[in-house]
Amino acid sequence: MVRISGLASGMDIDTMVKDLMKAERLPMDKMKQKKQVLEWQKEDCRSMNTLLYDFRNQLFNMKLSSSYRAKETSSSTESKVTATASASASNGSYTISKVTQLAEAATKASVSGISAGSGKVDLTKSLNQAAGQFAAGADFDWKYGSVEYQKIAVPESGKTFKLNLPETVSLKNITTDSVVQVDGKAYKVVSGKPADDNQVGLDESGNLMFLNDINKGSTIDVDYYTHFKVDELTLSKDAKEFQLSKAAINASSLNIKVGTSLTLKAIISGTTGKVDLVDEADGKTVKGSIDLDTGKVTLNDAFSEETKITASYQQKYFTFGITSHTSQGIVTEKFGVQGSESLNNVISRVNSSTAGVTMFYDTASDKMSMTRKETGNFNGEETDPEIVTDGGFINDVLKFSTAVEKGGKNAVFMLNGLETNRSSNSFEVNGVTFTLKQTFDDTVSISTKNDSQKIYDNIKGLVDKYNELIGKISSKISQERYRDFQPLSDEERESLTDKQQEQWEEKAKSGLIKRDPILSDVLNKMRIDLSTPVNSAANSLYKQLSNLGIKTTSNYLEGGKLEIDEAKLKKAIGEDPEGVEALFTANGTTSSQRGIVQRLYDSVDQAWNKVKIKAGTALSVNSQFTIGRDLNSLDTRINSFEDRLVQAEDRYYRQFTAMEKAIQKSNSQSTYLMQQFGGGY
Repeated sequence: MVRISGLASGMDIDTMVKDLMKAERLPMDKMKQKKQVLEWQKEDCRSMNTLLYDFRNQLFNMKLSSSYRAKETSSSTESKVTATASASASNGSYTISKVTQLAEAATKASVSGISAGSGKVDLTKSLNQAAGQFAAGADFDWKYGSVEYQKIAVPESGKTFKLNLPETVSLKNITTDSVVQVDGKAYKVVSGKPADDNQVGLDESGNLMFLNDINKGSTIDVDYYTHFKVDELTLSKDAKEFQLSKAAINASSLNIKVGTSLTLKAIISGTTGKVDLVDEADGKTVKGSIDLDTGKVTLNDAFSEETKITASYQQKYFTFGITSHTSQGIVTEKFGVQGSESLNNVISRVNSSTAGVTMFYDTASDKMSMTRKETGNFNGEETDPEIVTDGGFINDVLKFSTAVEKGGKNAVFMLNGLETNRSSNSFEVNGVTFTLKQTFDDTVSISTKNDSQKIYDNIKGLVDKYNELIGKISSKISQERYRDFQPLSDEERESLTDKQQEQWEEKAKSGLIKRDPILSDVLNKMRIDLSTPVNSAANSLYKQLSNLGIKTTSNYLEGGKLEIDEAKLKKAIGEDPEGVEALFTANGTTSSQRGIVQRLYDSVDQAWNKVKIKAGTALSVNSQFTIGRDLNSLDTRINSFEDRLVQAEDRYYRQFTAMEKAIQKSNSQSTYLMQQFGGGY
């Protein structure tokens, strides 16, 4: 719309419309002020709810017996024996003497260096490339085929499942090398039907058979080996290179079919050692080359269109096993290692496996070391090995075949005059955990008693948190409300300094949740929870907090804060810790039977949920809580009113424009008449 601004009338139309719109905007300003007040109320409620949430968490911890049964221990010689006690430990004393042997972990080391000559094995190179770096005569016991793994997510409960295999592919070394686990539980792989629930049948076609149903939602992990690997891919137009999915390729096994008429074979050049790919038809025309270590294929010539590639081949791999005797029984782990993997990778796999051992390579001695993660003897006689290795790589290449095992011993000592042993140097007896530090003949005394100071600190911490809570809530809900101080509009802010804005806003925010019913109610309930006697089934003289020396302060202005008579509380803890615990944590069907902490927790939890319904949390969206829905409603009204303001402004300008046009027309007529009667220039 074309707006004419006072050319005919001489009036400042823009200023007049602006002044008129101020009156029109008054309802909008009120709504924006109301929205800001709701935002501040939401913030206040959430800040109070954070206090309730923190106090509720502390109450939860104080519902636990461990808060009232803290123990302290003392050792006559901590350099020899230390001890800690759990809440369940009984008060008493123990003696430990004649520690003739500490528990040790079983260890093995290579019988000699594993590297060839004076050099060292490169831990990062693929084992296929690094094979020549190992000591002469080392037999990897290479195998040829493909190392595979599949995860089956069980869609429905059942006993039979099938691996997803290409039609031309079948399994090999099934019972010796394959590994099947269901939700982490290992099954022994057998041919045919399983005889018990710890076995699984597996055949060359990849069919799995369990004795009992595997539950829906379970995960079956299968490590297996096939005679060949088959890759199918499409070579893009003008491309010369492609990558096989496996590496460390056995050259004699490679067969690559390119399109429908060309088949390539690998031939190692006698002069350069380069691996050429030749046309199978004549056995000599070189069509490209392959890097056997990486599986990368490079063709001499590109094709003018997309071409289908089918590659069948074997990769080099080996297997080995580790069996360890552990506190959980005998554990056997099988490892299938591809030639493309490094020694570092093998070490990492062993260390993260369930074999229960750790390995590392020591550069200085050029030896591998293997240590069981647990100390102790779990294989009966100490002459029997705790760790057993199997396979050419670990026994011959890493030289563990004749390694002499050390350690694998239990700690041997006398406890309260009784000769005994433990697999670990740290062990638990009746809730007390002892740790042996060295061998010795004399006697070390350990005593356990209630940690009265710790229990006192726990109760004092609860009282301090309660006082903080009611102090902040009471202060917030009793703030003065200054109704003359509403949120500032943008125009009002422009007329005030920063300091004046801050002072104004402080008063505008004051008292927004004054006498809030939820917060007022929880304060009253907590006072009742604290003052009502506890009539529990426990046979105790402590029925009220005052019996423990905890009472409200004499200053009524503090709103019912608690104070502690330290001497009286510590005396009660020392004389009857069970009674103190019952006063706070007793369970019951009625409020009077329930302990003080139980009551407080329920009251605070209810209030926390009510405030959350009213003001939400930081993760809530507006539609999920009361104030948020009010804010959404206001936003809708504000948006609608903004449209009305635009229409009002347009209406005013149309009216003034019409007036200007009328004045213009009148002026034109006057000029014309004056000219007609000789009044012109």
